[in-house]
Amino acid sequence: MPETDVVVIGGGHNGLVTAAYLAKAGVRVVVLEQRPIVGGACVTEEPWPGFRINTYSYACGMLRPTIVEELELRRFGYDPILCDPQLFVPFPDGRSLTFWLDDARTAKEIARFSVQDAAAYPRYVRYWSEAMALFEPALLQAPRPINEFLASLGPDGERLLRDLFLTSASDLLDDWFESEELKGALASSSIIGTFASPTTPGTAFILGHHNLGVLNGHREVWGLSRGGMGRISEAIAKSAEHAGASIVTNAPVRKILVRHGSACGVETEDGTVWTARAIASSVDAKTTLGRLLPPDSLPAELARRVGQIRTRGACLKLNAALETMPKFTAAPEADRLVGAVDLSPSVEYLDRAFDEAKYGAFSRRPFVDAYFQSLLDPSVAPPGHHTMTAFVQYAPTDLAEGSWDDVRPDVARTVMDTLAEYAPDLPGKVRAWQVVTPLDLERTLGMTGGNIDQGDITPDQVFSLRPIPGWSTYRMPVPGLYLCGSAAHPGGGVTGAPGYNAAGVIQRDLTAPART
Repeated sequence: MPETDVVVIGGGHNGLVTAAYLAKAGVRVVVLEQRPIVGGACVTEEPWPGFRINTYSYACGMLRPTIVEELELRRFGYDPILCDPQLFVPFPDGRSLTFWLDDARTAKEIARFSVQDAAAYPRYVRYWSEAMALFEPALLQAPRPINEFLASLGPDGERLLRDLFLTSASDLLDDWFESEELKGALASSSIIGTFASPTTPGTAFILGHHNLGVLNGHREVWGLSRGGMGRISEAIAKSAEHAGASIVTNAPVRKILVRHGSACGVETEDGTVWTARAIASSVDAKTTLGRLLPPDSLPAELARRVGQIRTRGACLKLNAALETMPKFTAAPEADRLVGAVDLSPSVEYLDRAFDEAKYGAFSRRPFVDAYFQSLLDPSVAPPGHHTMTAFVQYAPTDLAEGSWDDVRPDVARTVMDTLAEYAPDLPGKVRAWQVVTPLDLERTLGMTGGNIDQGDITPDQVFSLRPIPGWSTYRMPVPGLYLCGSAAHPGGGVTGAPGYNAAGVIQRDLTAPART
């Protein structure tokens, strides 16, 4: 019966961050990962010889600089690449909009659609920079009650309450701009991973959440991890092991053990029992509290509230090996494709895609967020070939007709046909493809409903309301049990913040004087 101080359930990037910080503090810690590789959703795999694919997570930038520095991740192999341009959006009429790191250059692009919007864009960028400066300090600490946090900001708090917590992304963008093309391009960040339309109140907050990127001295940006997203997880794992943590793969946890009302260990599928002073779970709250704990560990009302956490899936991935790069009609220069390529021509387009998903159908004209990483990082594909990873919405957890396994070829065809409207030769370039559905996310990674954020990051499920009101400090209702993954504050994305915050709480609890 192995014994340690802390068992971390799940070797996703957040679980690894928790282990690394605890090990640095001298705590004995073991990570138990169900798959043969660490990383959870932050992995890179080779489904076809020579093609390194970001199977799930696909872009970096949200990983907190404090974590990168303190865990020495660059020393252990983390090497981010900043994309410029950041975003390319083609339109059905052959025009396009490109967002560069140089805001003035972007404003010139916008002026082709609206001179008024071009003048407003620099102010819009400053607005988000100021808003993120207010939110950022709250990321690496346990959340305060939302009302207290907003009140502490004075007049800025009331403005943020109105703009982000109560407003839809569509309404916020209407306040700033007139061009439907520009609003469609910007609105795409407000729906990533969430079963909501840009017209849904609260999606302005999601838009802000995806503006938290900090990379190579730039803010509100996105980039790529050289060699693939898996290099991030590998770097964190190496840092954790260097500090003394143990990582065990192929070790799925079957149940959390409870004695005298407190968590005291775990049992893996092969029957191995690990005893520990604390259990940190990086899997979602529904799995941790509803499936891994013994029945009746929670009061009935609390169990009901956990079951009500919104974890409906919204997205899928189409990953592909390409013979050569496709040619987008609106992008004669390939250098415009080194960042994200978004099919989001208008807010109405995104809203119509959501309408179909509301009734259990995969969107016939979906939102697509595609990256061709091999353009900037040739290491991920054989010479002369390319990779494509396409994040796609909307894909509801439960289909009204058929199963995800049955419709997989139809889904691939729909996504490729949609891309072909802008890059006619793309389908002919596809050498091999895979579709990762919400069902796959649940079966392979344990993400309930296929929700990539372990619960929507809408205003009613963030800060002190995450995962549920009253239990937002990483400590769970069963003493000795903690959440350290995206189900906890500040939510989803490859930030490392939940793992960082949980480690601090666990360390304090382990060293606190015993009560007499």
